[in-house]
Formats: sequence, C-alpha cells, structure tokens
Amino acid sequence: MRDERVFLLMLFANLLIAVIYFLWYMVFATIFGKKRTKKYKKDNGRTYLLRFVVMLLCPVIGPLLFLLSYLIFKLPFWKKADLEDVIFSKERVRIQMKADEERERNVIPLEDAIAVNDKTRMRMVMMNVLKGDIQSSLSAISQALKVKDSETSHYAASALSDELNKFRINVQKMYTELQKNPEDKECGEQLLDYINPFLEQQIFTEIEQKRFVHIMAEAADLFYENNKESLTAKRCENICLRFLEIKDFDSTEKWCMRLEELHPQELAAYTCKLKLYFTTRNREAFFETLGALKKADVVIDYETLELIRAFS
Repeated sequence: MRDERVFLLMLFANLLIAVIYFLWYMVFATIFGKKRTKKYKKDNGRTYLLRFVVMLLCPVIGPLLFLLSYLIFKLPFWKKADLEDVIFSKERVRIQMKADEERERNVIPLEDAIAVNDKTRMRMVMMNVLKGDIQSSLSAISQALKVKDSETSHYAASALSDELNKFRINVQKMYTELQKNPEDKECGEQLLDYINPFLEQQIFTEIEQKRFVHIMAEAADLFYENNKESLTAKRCENICLRFLEIKDFDSTEKWCMRLEELHPQELAAYTCKLKLYFTTRNREAFFETLGALKKADVVIDYETLELIRAFS
C-alpha cells in the first residue's frame, strides 16, 4: 500500500512538473515574447509539446533527462567568451583562383599593342584592361583613342567617358560638401586621396587639369589651417607635383616650403624642391638643396641616389 502511494505521488509530481513546464512556455511565448515571430512561436510550440508528452510517458526519467541536458549545455559555457584577441577581418581571407592560362599567355601592355597596331591584339588587350582596374589605366586607354581601328577607339572612348564623368560628379559632391563643412576632416582626406590618382595620369584638358589641381590645393589649404597632421608627406608631395605639371611654379614653391616645414626629415621635402629648381633652371638653389640632402639623415631611394651621382 505504501509503495502504491509513493508511485502515485511520483506520477502526480511528474504530471505537475510537466504541466508547469508547458504552461510556463505558453505564458512566456504569448505574454513576454511579443517580439517573437509567428514561425518561431510555432516551431518552439511543437518542441515544448513533444517534451511535455515525453515527460508524461516517461515519468521521472523524462524530466531528469531534460534537466541534465540543460545543465550540460549551460554549465561549461557559464562564462562569456573573451573575444578581444579575435579579429574578424576580410583582409586576412585570400581567395585562391585558378589562373586563366590562355588569357595570361596573350597579355601584353596596351601601349605595346597600340605601337604594333595589330587590330586583333588591340581589341583583346583593350577588353582585358576594361575588365580590370580601369582607374589606374586611364592614361593608356586615352592613347587608344588615336588608333585607326574604330572598334578599339570606341571601347576606349566609352570607358574613358564613363570614368571621367563619374570622377567629375564625385569630385563636385565632395567639394560641395567640403565647402559646407570646411572642418570635415574625413571629407577633405577623401577628396585629396581620390582626386590625385586621376590627375597624375594627365588625361584632362589643360584648363580642366588646372581646375582640379586648384580644388585639390584648396582642400589641402583647409587642412594646413586647421588639421596639419592630416597633411602627410605623400599628400604634400602630390600637390607639389601637380602644381609643377601645370607650371604654376609659385604655388609649387609654396607647397615645397610647407612640405619642408611639416616633414623636414622626409625625402620628398628635398626631391620636390630639386624637381622645381631643375624645371625653373635655378642652378644655385638646386645645388644648395642637393648639398643639404647629402648632409641630411634621410633614407635615399635608388632614383635620388642616381641623381646625386649624376650631379656630384
């Protein structure tokens, strides 16, 4: 009689636990889980219903099974993972693609194809160029405008026109934004870094080239007044060279002085002045700068070393 009572008590306790378990889910899902989707509630409802049935059919063992599985899942992961040293960077992913041997075997510089004047090769090379990084090949593409093959020149004209129109629109947007917010450091840096790769290829008309150079210099002037740390040696060097290309020697000298002021230990502070004085044929200033470069504690590249040897 006593064993029967214990058995019935266990069944009643098991039923009570199963009912409380299922009702807790229903209350949690309907009242506290308003943000849950209908699909989520439906799928979870099936799961809890099956567990409820298992608890009824397997007294004691069923609830203990679910309790132990819950504890086994939770206890090893009670502490939050320290992800400070974990870096999820796409730059670290290298995708290995199979080489296109047939295409690579026939790749030659676009300039060489134009010089040979082989229609088939020119068209193939032009298509390969258009599939790659067009922005860095605009100068070569502009040369293809002069070839006799109408199809090649058409490809070149279309690609060049599209890229230059995009460039003009983007520069105008950045320049307008910079005029509205002169202290917007990010906008100014973006303008300087975006405009230079196009200008150094010298693909614009003389008037348009000068216009964009002055836009570039205007952005740099704002940095010189407010955020000099943003004017890196490379950016200053780019401005010097762009002014030198349009033969604005006064502006070139001004930026050469600024480059020397901001980055006196950089090689560009000397090479820009050397290029300026060589172009303007200022012999005295050229050799004075060359002498200062020899004495300076600056790392010299191969090109500058050859220059020093030639004029020593």
